[in-house]
Amino acid sequence: MTEANGAAAALIWRLWQAGEATGELPSGQRPTTRADGYAIQAHLERFSAKPRTGWKIAATSIAGQRHIGVDQPLAGRLFAERMHEPGAVISLAGNRMRVAEPEFGFRMATALAPRGAPYTVAEVIAAVGDLHLTIELPDSRFLDFAAAGGPSLIADNACARELVVGPAVTANWRALDLAAHVVHACVGNRYTRDGIGANVLGDPRLALTWLVNELSGLGITLGAGEIVTTGTCVVPLEIQPGDHVRADFGVLGTIEVTLS
Repeated sequence: MTEANGAAAALIWRLWQAGEATGELPSGQRPTTRADGYAIQAHLERFSAKPRTGWKIAATSIAGQRHIGVDQPLAGRLFAERMHEPGAVISLAGNRMRVAEPEFGFRMATALAPRGAPYTVAEVIAAVGDLHLTIELPDSRFLDFAAAGGPSLIADNACARELVVGPAVTANWRALDLAAHVVHACVGNRYTRDGIGANVLGDPRLALTWLVNELSGLGITLGAGEIVTTGTCVVPLEIQPGDHVRADFGVLGTIEVTLS
C-alpha cells in the first residue's frame, strides 16, 4: 500500500494547496482503518518545505465530532507554512468549512518517545514548556467532509488548514483549572459565543495526553519544541470574509485574526 498511500497523500496535498476538494479518494487509495489513514497522512511530510512543527487534534468536543461526522478524536500534522502570527489577515478563498476554533496549544520542552505503557497526564504536563493561545481555521479536501469517515479524514490531515499561534502565555497557567477556564469569542459585531476548557475531552490536558498516547501507539515521538493544539473549546464559530475573530482567554490573554 506504500505506493497507493503516497499517491493519496500527493492528491490531498495538491487539493490543499489549490483550495480544491474531491468527492472521495480514488479506489485503491481509500483508507479503511485509522491506521491506513495515518499511513497516508505520514506521506504529507515529504511535500512540506519545512520539518513538521507539531500536531493538532480534531474532534475533541461533541460539537466538533458532530461537525465532521466522527465519534472520536483524530490527530493531524502541523506545518510551518500554514502557521500565522496573531492579527494576521488570512484568506478564506477555497475554504468550504469556514469556521474558526479557539484552542489551547502546548509546546513541548521534552520529547516523549513511544513506549508500551500509556503516558499519564502528570508525565505529559511535566514535559510541557509553554502554553499558547491559538485559533484554527480548519478545512477538508472532501466536498462532503461530514460523510467522509474517520480514516479518510485522518488521511486528510484531520482537516488541518491554517493556524494562528500566539506567543507563550506569561500567566501561571499551571495553577489554573483549565477544564473550568472560560473562553469568550467574538466574531466582529455579528455574534459572541462562550466555551470552556472542559469541552476539550473534559480538559485540554487530557486531550494532550490522548495525543501523546495516540502517537506512541503509532511509533511516533512527540518532539521537543513541537506544539500541540488540543481542539476547540468553543462550538465552531461560523465565519465569512471580512470577519474579525477575537478569542479572550481571560488572564491567559487574547488572540485575534481577520478573514479576507
